[in-house]
Formats: sequence, structure tokens, C-alpha cells
Amino acid sequence: MSGPLPPAKVRLDKWLWAARFFKTRSLAVEAIDGGKVRVAGERVKRAKLVQAGDEVSIRLGPYEQVVQVRGLAERRGPAPEAAKLYEETATSLKERERVAFQLKAAHVLFVPETNERPTKRDRRRLEDFRKREGWE
Repeated sequence: MSGPLPPAKVRLDKWLWAARFFKTRSLAVEAIDGGKVRVAGERVKRAKLVQAGDEVSIRLGPYEQVVQVRGLAERRGPAPEAAKLYEETATSLKERERVAFQLKAAHVLFVPETNERPTKRDRRRLEDFRKREGWE
């Protein structure tokens, strides 16, 4: 006798939690309600039933992951098992790497190499720069 059969469809909030995109179900619910999670390009509700083959896009901070649902689970398991529940698309992976590179490059350009606090002169120069560029 084998274990229980996997479900044919699972609530979106449970799947996101089981696939370890969010640490808690309530965080998954907040992201869904906030429009940060889409299924097949459509904004959905937390009780949307997902099944194998569905395309889910998840925005976490500056990154957006587009994944294909490969497996279903209602319970959270170990990380290696959770990784088997989805497969990220190649374009999504390239885009995330591009954004990560841009963020890293921007950090190098704008963060001084010193551990000292900015002087009054430095702060004034930064304020002037921001006003000129229209950031304030």
C-alpha cells in the first residue's frame, strides 16, 4: 500500500508556500492580494486552483520569476522536494541574472569605497546632484 495520491489541483497560496517562494502562507496571501503573483498573465485570487502545466509569475522585490508548475503539494517539505514542484523558464532566468548584474553594478557606482560617513560637503553635492537629475 502506497502513500496518499498527490492532489490534481491545489490552492495557489498553499502551492506558493509549499514551493518555498514565501516563508508563510500569510505572506503568500499578501503577495497574491497585492497583485505580485499572476497565473497565465492574469491577476488571480488566493483560492485559484493551480495544476501541473500552469505558468505562474512571482514578483519578489526587483526580480520577477516566471515558473511552470511541475508538481503539486499542499504541505511544505524539504527544499530539494520543493524545487521539484516548479521549473523556471529560460527567459525568466536570464532576465533575473541581468537585473542582478545591473543592481550590483549600480551599487559599485554609487556606494563610496570608504567606511566613513559622508561629510557635509559630500551631502550637499549629493543633494545638488539629485535636484539636477530630478530625483527629488
